[in-house]
Amino acid sequence: MQLIRRILVVIEPSAENDKVESLAMRRACLIANATNASLHLLICDIKFDHSDLLTTLKQDLQAEDFNVTAEQEWHESVHQTIIKVQQAEGSDLVVKQHFPDSTLKRTLLTPADWKLLRYCPCPVLMVKTDRPWKGAAVLAAIDVGNPDGEHTALHASIVQYGDTLSQLTGIDLHVITAHPSPMISAADPVYQMSSSVEARYRDQCRAFQTKFEIDDAHLHIAEGAADVLIPYTAHHLKAAVTVIGTVGRTGISGALIGNTAEVVLDSLESDVLVLKSEESLKHLEEQLARV
Repeated sequence: MQLIRRILVVIEPSAENDKVESLAMRRACLIANATNASLHLLICDIKFDHSDLLTTLKQDLQAEDFNVTAEQEWHESVHQTIIKVQQAEGSDLVVKQHFPDSTLKRTLLTPADWKLLRYCPCPVLMVKTDRPWKGAAVLAAIDVGNPDGEHTALHASIVQYGDTLSQLTGIDLHVITAHPSPMISAADPVYQMSSSVEARYRDQCRAFQTKFEIDDAHLHIAEGAADVLIPYTAHHLKAAVTVIGTVGRTGISGALIGNTAEVVLDSLESDVLVLKSEESLKHLEEQLARV
């Protein structure tokens, strides 16, 4: 979070009409206060003029000593608009309130928020709840079963972001990693017993446990599917925000973010911060440069 200098805040006009201070705005202001970042407010709309709303929001934030700019823009779709503005502004973080689609709509169409997570070349915070961050848990979800360099770097980034967020919330950081069920037919005898699989995963966690002072009580290693265990653990801890990541690079033609992050976006009862690996970001930036 210390690298965040400019935050793009997506304003939902319908939500703003009902509540002047949106959930996305609240989270963005909390982070901006902690990092001294500037704010850029964005309304994605081509049909109606929201200049009065943006002016009011901008003036209110300036009165609280925030460095803030604002604009209304549209480029084909919501996620494309957000990404184009993020690139133009050089924003280090996008903050948007998540409005889940119906099951039927998700079956027929890829949700707009999923597309934003797939293609946005910077971290995205999806705000889902008005639960205060202060005094609540932060859960960082990693997959130490992939110990290659790219995954290891992403794990460090996820835990680093989680650690910084935990300082904002005033409570210790929790980390979760899910491991597969043992298989008697596995070639490696380590994966033939549940206890040995867990021990292998626990060993993989030692480095960041030492670096971020995470004791065993705050490290959750469990057997099962990540898209089930992550929401379950977040619910059990009453987490206010969950940090997850991806290293996928096939998103331009397929699903970059992967099933886990997209599924847990709707099933988590917390805000969700999604990070990408450096390789993923580089790939997306190269693709955007060709557009």
